[in-house]
Amino acid sequence: MPTTATTNRPSAAVLGQHEHEVLHAVGCGLRDDEIAATLAIPEDAVAGHLARILVKLGLRDRAAAIVHAFDCGLVAPGCGPRTQAVSPVPRSAAGRAATPRVRISVLGPLRAWQDGRPLDLGHLRQQAVLAALALRAGRTVSQQELLDGVWGSEPPVTNVVPVHIYRLRKTLRIGDSPDSVIEHDRCGYRLVSGAAEVDLARMESLVTDAGTAHRTGEPAEAVRLCSQALELFRGELLAGLPGPLAELERLRLAERRITVAQRKVEWQLGLGRCSEAIAELIALSTEHPLNEPLAALLMRALYRGGRQADALAVFDRARRRLADDLGVPPSRMLRRTCQMILRGDEAGLGLTGATR
Repeated sequence: MPTTATTNRPSAAVLGQHEHEVLHAVGCGLRDDEIAATLAIPEDAVAGHLARILVKLGLRDRAAAIVHAFDCGLVAPGCGPRTQAVSPVPRSAAGRAATPRVRISVLGPLRAWQDGRPLDLGHLRQQAVLAALALRAGRTVSQQELLDGVWGSEPPVTNVVPVHIYRLRKTLRIGDSPDSVIEHDRCGYRLVSGAAEVDLARMESLVTDAGTAHRTGEPAEAVRLCSQALELFRGELLAGLPGPLAELERLRLAERRITVAQRKVEWQLGLGRCSEAIAELIALSTEHPLNEPLAALLMRALYRGGRQADALAVFDRARRRLADDLGVPPSRMLRRTCQMILRGDEAGLGLTGATR
């Protein structure tokens, strides 16, 4: 039976004085020999106290005891045992933080910084747990969702999710307070609103602003904002992270990047900035040689730049690659683009009135 979270467990008040001290020390991550030295009691007495603690609190194992000590306020992240009441930073105040001091990046290898200092996020499974929370910023992620997303069809023998969360909460704190950017309730875990800046949220905000700029007649500003959004993609997405969630998110984020790049290129072409658009499309098409919408857009850009032969060469390369790799012919959209270029159909290509 897996270890479960400590919600609705009996409080530490049911423990005796020595048991309370042992739970303190366990929550601080001390081993039995270290606890024995600290409390000046035999090591086998420590084991006996811990066994009684697990029974009284209805906990499965030591890992669950660590989580319980943390969740009931007996231990503050990174601050050792609490000897007096600590006034927590109100969640509402944390949510109103003007400049979050913790930054998390998922648009590349997972990274996190506090006040500009890179943080050690632990091993890859633990990083994958944080990535799941960052990718669902603002929404509570249940323990089962984390198990399914990070371990998939091979769940751990014991439920290590609370232990990973405990370690991440110690690492990702709100400023100098003992409070973490990760909060826990009976439904699961989530990032505290406003306490951490996730590059994915920043990217989506920039894309939204770009769409607004375009609708209000500012295409150059729309292009600039899209460029800023695309600059947030740095390196291989979620590099090395295990689990089905990371695998799916790599695909989703890669597609999102292509969509934003296509939108930017369309606006560049509308401004007559063909050479910029062509350079970006060539780079994207090299990364995604089987993406037919990208190939069609590159053909349009080349034609608009007065390079009809190069545009048709793109079609030929795409046709051969599709046949060799997938055994399929070009899509109707790609064939139609080729036909319009051969006919010089600028209206069909959306080039009417554009600068050539």
